[in-house]
Amino acid sequence: MIARVRAGEPEAYAELVRAHTGIALRAAAALGAGADAEDVVQQAFVKAYCALGRFRDGSAFRPWLLSIVTHETRNTVRAAARQRTLAGREAAFVEAEPLIPESADPAVATLRTERRAALLAALEQLSEEHRLVVTYRYLLEMDESETAQALGWPRGTVKSRLHRALRKLGRLLPDARSREGGEQRA
Repeated sequence: MIARVRAGEPEAYAELVRAHTGIALRAAAALGAGADAEDVVQQAFVKAYCALGRFRDGSAFRPWLLSIVTHETRNTVRAAARQRTLAGREAAFVEAEPLIPESADPAVATLRTERRAALLAALEQLSEEHRLVVTYRYLLEMDESETAQALGWPRGTVKSRLHRALRKLGRLLPDARSREGGEQRA
């Protein structure tokens, strides 16, 4: 596909954009772009197109694009000169997620919403590196090597930061603490 784009076939890049817009929007929203997520993604696709000459043949496009989305999100948030509140991030993240079907049990839906809010609050307390690695690996469902490529870190760094981040999340999340306590008593 990249070779077709480099050969000047405009429809090839349109196919790449269509294939990766969803995950790029989820990444921008999860990383704090809020209402600016669409602008961030559009700018990331423009920058990716301009930088295709530096794209390494044989590399995966998705992690490379998501690293650009990460940088664009950071730039947008910094340029706005204000921190996104947890409520803003949660609203942007919830908008990026599929809606719960009306047939779902309201108690299950409420519990899911409460857990998501608790997770986002706990993520907010992590360092930027830990928040990024958890977001890429679990919220964006990237594998370890894609996460390493997207973040520009060695794979071992991804493993160690992910391990530390998950330990911290375990201490911060109420459900995880109550499960640990129950397991220790058994």
